[in-house]
Amino acid sequence: MSKGVKDSKNYAGKLAELLTAIESPKELEELITDWFTPAERKDLYERWCIVDMLLRGNSQRDIRDQLQVSISKVTRGSRELQFGTGAFRRLWEKLGKKQ
Repeated sequence: MSKGVKDSKNYAGKLAELLTAIESPKELEELITDWFTPAERKDLYERWCIVDMLLRGNSQRDIRDQLQVSISKVTRGSRELQFGTGAFRRLWEKLGKKQ
């Protein structure tokens, strides 16, 4: 591992730089396929589903039951919506405007 990566404290910024270089949905899909294992892809998609359902007003217990995930996963999503940067909500709203 290079010293710059090992010593970097700005992983989010470095990853953001990488992701903004992507030019198409297909290119992003290919990166996701190469980068993450099937289980990791499922976990990421599940997390997005949890956020989507929370923003649609579903209760945490309903989400747990419908997605068959632990209540702690749902609670984590809820905390991110309450105390995170707001990125989930902004993206959710942006996607809603496209539909």
